[in-house]
Amino acid sequence: MTVSVLLADDHQLVRTGFRVILEMEDDITVVGEAADGAQAVDLALRLRPDVVLMDVEMPGVDGLEATRRIAAGGGPSVLILTTFDRDDYLFAALRAGASGFLLKNGTPEALTEAVRVVAAGEALLAPAVTRRVISTFTTPATAGVRLDQLTPREHEVLVLLAGGATNAEIATTLHLGETTVKTHVSRVLMKIGARDRTQAVVLAYELGVVRPGG
Repeated sequence: MTVSVLLADDHQLVRTGFRVILEMEDDITVVGEAADGAQAVDLALRLRPDVVLMDVEMPGVDGLEATRRIAAGGGPSVLILTTFDRDDYLFAALRAGASGFLLKNGTPEALTEAVRVVAAGEALLAPAVTRRVISTFTTPATAGVRLDQLTPREHEVLVLLAGGATNAEIATTLHLGETTVKTHVSRVLMKIGARDRTQAVVLAYELGVVRPGG
């Protein structure tokens, strides 16, 4: 399967560099470029790529607001890619509905793998990053979320998901087929009101299902 990507960055050289890196991969294609947040929203909802690679600081509508609008419109997954390793950006990006957060000082391999991970519906959060986010998130966001709606098996899936396990790893741990795991994950997301796996991880920590360092 080919992963389609929309690039959103206000620097032409950056977009060109990312395009070159991504299109060296046989399974990734760039379907469009946006120079600001407003254009990113328009192209994301019109072209429907698998992933939007979104910069944060752009003129006019910034990347965080663009991410909110894309999520509100039921658009594709957004991978935030920024120069700034700032907790406020990380926090705001996940609240806005981003599926991942990556720094621009990473390797080309990290970028291409991140695109594949997000396109597959996985969360792109390392445990250390997750702990930083959890320390900032406030409890009102979990109001109305009821864990008693989860079956024992779904609870197990949520715990493993929060630990960063992929569907394949969850399947191995619980001795289930991957198709069954996908069904469980979908039900967990629906029951706890999470848009994607990234937000499910955050909610799991907020609700005390798992604890940082635990």
